Amino acid sequence: MITDEVRKKIRAIVGPQNALESDLERFSYSYDSSFVPLLPANKPEIVVRPLTVEEVSQLMAVAYQHEIPVTPRGAASGRTGGSVPLQGGISLCLDRMTRIVELDEKNMTVTAEAGVRTIDLYNHCATRGLFYPPDPASWKFSTIGGNVAENAGGMRAVKYGVTSDYVMGLEVVLADGTVLETGGKAVKNVTGYDLKRLFTGSEGTLGVITRALLRLIPMPKRRGTLRIAFGSLDDGCATVHRMLQAGIVPAAAEIMDRVSIEAVARYSRMEIDPAVEACLIVEIDGEDEAALETQTKRIEAVAKECGSREFLAARSEKESDELWAVRRGLSSAVAALAPNRLGEDISVPRDAFPEVVRRIRAISEKYRLPIAVYGHAGDGNLHPSVLCDLANPEEAKRVHQAVDEIFAAALAVGGTLSGEHGIGITKRPYIAQALGEAGLRTLKAVKKALDPKGILNPGKIW
Repeated sequence: MITDEVRKKIRAIVGPQNALESDLERFSYSYDSSFVPLLPANKPEIVVRPLTVEEVSQLMAVAYQHEIPVTPRGAASGRTGGSVPLQGGISLCLDRMTRIVELDEKNMTVTAEAGVRTIDLYNHCATRGLFYPPDPASWKFSTIGGNVAENAGGMRAVKYGVTSDYVMGLEVVLADGTVLETGGKAVKNVTGYDLKRLFTGSEGTLGVITRALLRLIPMPKRRGTLRIAFGSLDDGCATVHRMLQAGIVPAAAEIMDRVSIEAVARYSRMEIDPAVEACLIVEIDGEDEAALETQTKRIEAVAKECGSREFLAARSEKESDELWAVRRGLSSAVAALAPNRLGEDISVPRDAFPEVVRRIRAISEKYRLPIAVYGHAGDGNLHPSVLCDLANPEEAKRVHQAVDEIFAAALAVGGTLSGEHGIGITKRPYIAQALGEAGLRTLKAVKKALDPKGILNPGKIW
């Protein structure tokens, strides 16, 4: 319980207007974009919105002294309950820390505070011809701090990788308020343990990320978008596999099954061929139009070999934006199909993608539940969405059994529990199965060393 004395200290650090204490304000910080149910116990005792790393440091020192739980928070776009304050305490929201501190064109880096939105960082760099590739579906509102804490991916991961591939340095406030700066602009750095990698993907359980130094690359000069329809999901998966084997690496390769396509059709009022069971949205890029044309022809040839039924290349930027709008709006479209949707995030070896999709289909039939399957086919990251009505106890039971089997299917083919959404709350029961006893023991030792009082985002991962 936070005492009046501690509340007074917090107000003195950030100002009364940035220490939110009303019931409504605290309720607004008790949930995120996951399917974790709203519970009174998840309401923070106080919401604090610091502006500087010095304020974060002072707040953590107070929390450490009084052993107050602290839950870091960005835009709350996470899908596994990572920013839900399970033990009350302080909800530490970094949404006021929105400075892009430096764009270093010579070293091709950008330094940004944790509250900078992903799309704003992308646009800021793009004006100088520089490219920050990670593009989670939530990029219009997700923040850099959250992206780093979850090691966010996105549609371009197949060619350009995920957030950790671009993190060169971090400023992190540790549990006791100590400010740690790790990494730097040197391209090669093997001095000691790679701490920036340790904090990337740590979900706020090891420290509070307040600033990130990120690597940039030259902006591709030309982009093109393709839509390819297939009579089966296997044909779509086979096309991506053969493309990569042939040395064709698209910037993105997104696949949607029939349930997903029908959701989009209803959402956008477009007609679809009854024979189409799967669709690929592919982005290509290159130096000039000739490079795009060459890639387009090669991809079309591979798709035909795999039985494609339709091949469409966007003829303008407007058409390209329309094709991508379909994919980016897919999550909302699928969610509209049922009272509830449990959207999961699994990652498997690329060659196992068709097999795990078949297993998910069997799970759908076994439990009599529609499951929409879509995801990043180019890197083996799937987002199966179980459509259901959780108000029906019998159906809710089947839903959780289906989710158990989806995770088991991913692990059985050599995959993992999460490609980009993290573990948070929703995947805690499966962590031991995924890591094994030695892995679990090692990670808990790291947690204990950096957060001996267990105040940083308690109840997450473990």
